Amino acid sequence: MDTLLLYFLDERDAAQRLAQALGLTAACIERHRFPDDELRLRLPLATQQRLPEQLLIYRSLDRPNDKLIELLLVADEARRLGAHRLLLVAPYLAYMRQDIAFVPGEVVSQRVIGAFLARHFDALVTVDPHLHRIERLEQAVPLANAIALSAAPLLARLLVERRQRPLLIGPDAESAQWVASAAAVSGFEYGVCAKHRQGDRQVEIVLPALDVSGRQVVLLDDVVSSGRTLARAAGLLLAAGAASVDVAVTHALFAGDALAVIKAAGVGEVWSTDCIAHPSNAVAMAPLLAEALRPLLEVAPA
Repeated sequence: MDTLLLYFLDERDAAQRLAQALGLTAACIERHRFPDDELRLRLPLATQQRLPEQLLIYRSLDRPNDKLIELLLVADEARRLGAHRLLLVAPYLAYMRQDIAFVPGEVVSQRVIGAFLARHFDALVTVDPHLHRIERLEQAVPLANAIALSAAPLLARLLVERRQRPLLIGPDAESAQWVASAAAVSGFEYGVCAKHRQGDRQVEIVLPALDVSGRQVVLLDDVVSSGRTLARAAGLLLAAGAASVDVAVTHALFAGDALAVIKAAGVGEVWSTDCIAHPSNAVAMAPLLAEALRPLLEVAPA
C-alpha cells in the first residue's frame, strides 16, 4: 500500500529522519497564518491528483492549540482527497495531565483530546505520555493501535557515553518509572526525590536518602516545562556536595525562562530527545519510532 509521510516545516528534520528510517517519501504541508489568526493549510497535491491510501502524519503536540486545529483540518481534507488510513506520530502528546475533574465543571482535557484523536486517526504512536492515573495509552486515546514508547533506554545509552557511572535522580515520584527504566539499561544507581507542589511555579523538594558527595548526578525526567522542579532539585544536590548536576529529558518544552532557570541553579549539560525540536536535542527518536510503525504500515485498511 502506498504511504506518504506528511510534516510541517518546523519539524522537517525529525520527520525526514523518520521517513528515511522507514523508506518513505516525505512531503511538507504548507501553512499560512492570516492577520486574523486563521490558518490556511495546503496538502502537497497537484491538480487532479489524489493522495495515497495511507498517510503518516508527523506532528508533535507541544504548544498544542494551533496544532490540534491543524490536525482537524488535515485529517478531514486528507480523507476527502483519497486517504483511507491516517496514522499520527505525535512524539509529544498534549493535554494528558488532566485526567479527572478536581472541582465541579472542570473539563477533563485528556478525555476530550483522546476522543478527538481517536475519531480522526486510525493509529497513534507517541513517546513517554504524561499519564497519571491510567496505565495504558488506549485508556486515554481509545484506539486499537495506540502505542506509547519510552525514550528512557535511549537516554540511558547516551549517559553511558557522556558520564562515568553517574547517579540518576528523578525529581519527583512521577519520574520514578523513567529513572528505573534508564537504570535497568545502564546499571547506574538511582533514587527519586519527593515533591510537594504549592503552585505552578512553587515546589518543595526532598532528596532521597543517598550520599551524593562527589557524585556526577543526572536528573532524568519525561518533560521539562517551567523548570522549577529541576532547578530546586539541582540546587539541593549541589548543596549536598554533588560534583555536578546535568539533566536528561524526553520532552524539552522549556516554557518561558525555564532553561535559564535551571542553568542559574547550577545545571551543567542538558540533553533531550528530538521529540520536540530544541538546541539541547541529543537523541534522535527515528529508529525507535520506525520500529513501532513498521507493523502498523503493513496493515491494510478495512
